[in-house]
Parts: sequence; C-alpha cells; structure tokens
Amino acid sequence: MTPPRPSDPWVPDRGEVIWIDHNRQAGREMKDHHPFLVLSTAPFHASVGLVVGCAMTSAAYNHGSSLAVDLGPIPERPEAHSFVLCHQIKSFDWKARGARPHPMGSLSNDRLDQVLEIVGQILGFVV
Repeated sequence: MTPPRPSDPWVPDRGEVIWIDHNRQAGREMKDHHPFLVLSTAPFHASVGLVVGCAMTSAAYNHGSSLAVDLGPIPERPEAHSFVLCHQIKSFDWKARGARPHPMGSLSNDRLDQVLEIVGQILGFVV
C-alpha cells in the first residue's frame, strides 16, 4: 500500500486495519472503538462513504476458532494475540464514526487471503 501524501485526504483501503467506533451494538456484536479490517476498496469508500470489513479483537477465546484469523502477538502486549473475526462482517459510515488509521497498518496478502477465503465460505462465494 502506498501511504497517502500529506495533502491527500485519507481514505481507507482494502487490507488496511483502522480504528472505528462500533457503537451502537446489539446482542453479541462488539461495542466501542476496536480495530477493523477493511475488505472493500478505496474507490468504493470515496464514492459511497461506507467501509465493509471484519471486526478485530484480542479476546483469547478466539484462539483456534475456524472463524477467526490469528494475526499473532500484539507488539505492546506479547502475551495477547490479535484476531480478525470473519463472522463479524460489518458495514460502517467511516467518516461519521471517526475512522482513523491503526498502527498495525495493512495485513500481508497471505493473511488477507485467509480472511477473504473464510468470509467467502460464510457468504457462500467459495464452495
């Protein structure tokens, strides 16, 4: 991913991890500010104003889940891992929710492909 020039307004892009406010939530949905893996593309975000992606967490009970992709240890908390929750697919108005870049940056192509494969199976795109 090419970093935006300072004069360019930031628009999130596919594979990027962003901070976004998940409130209001219901049931088992996540709430508050959490990292979020963006699956949709920058041209879509710029024209429609929405991002589509998956919630992320460090909750240890996701270790070994077939619906979560383990991204490995969190640098500031090496005892904790970061997980992409492939079953928590969401669409947010990224500007209204105050989205901003996350220090994690972007996922590797291999990790992104892992997430897209699981999401594809959930949505019936991959058999």
